Parts: sequence; structure tokens; C-alpha cells
Amino acid sequence: MKSLKAPRFQLCCSAAALVLLVAGCASNDTVVQPGTPSGSLITGSPAAPANAPTTSVPPHQLQVCNAKPVQLYIGHNTVPSTLEMIRKKSGAYIVRVLGENQPTTMEFDQERLNVIANEAGKITALRCG
Repeated sequence: MKSLKAPRFQLCCSAAALVLLVAGCASNDTVVQPGTPSGSLITGSPAAPANAPTTSVPPHQLQVCNAKPVQLYIGHNTVPSTLEMIRKKSGAYIVRVLGENQPTTMEFDQERLNVIANEAGKITALRCG
């Protein structure tokens, strides 16, 4: 009987470790999206509560990012008001704030402006994608 319990226990532990590993890979990017109350910040991929009503999001018009007009914001703080101003001036639909040397996903999103900031919260680079 012991031989049956040991593999089952190992399988359960392995499954639990896999779930924790996958959960640790979740994104912690800070994102600013238009249409949120007073330019509020959205962090990572927020999960809706189980009892939350589902709403359909209407499609938006394509907003292509252009980082050239916002390069003058390098050195500014990454406060929500500045991020929203940069988003609007760049034409981007969404802003993602990343730390220097922070690993990120590699997919290119033409509507996204990546704001790279140092540990003090100062903008060091602005790039589309």
C-alpha cells in the first residue's frame, strides 16, 4: 500500500510546484489605459472577481505609437499624469512601464509605448512596441 501512496504524493507535490511556477511567471508590468477613471494605473493582468459581471469592450480605433515626439520626457518622473500625457502625445493606446534590464515579453504591439525607468522612477528611455 505504501508504494501506491508515495507516487501519488509525489505527483501532487509536482503539480503544486508547477502551478506555483506558472503563477510566478505572471506579468508585473504597469500599464496605463485610456478610459480608466482619472488615468488610473492597471498593473499586470488583473483578474476579475468570480461574481463580477462581464462587460463587452467596444473595439477602439487603431492608435499607432510614435515615440519621437515624447523623447523630451526622458528624465521626468513616472507619475500617472506624466504617463497619460506621454501616452496621448505619442499616439499610443497603452503605456507599459518597465524597469531597466527588466525581462519583458517579446511580442511587438504597435499601439504600445514602453517607458523604461530607473530605480528612482525617472524615465530613461521611451520606445514603441
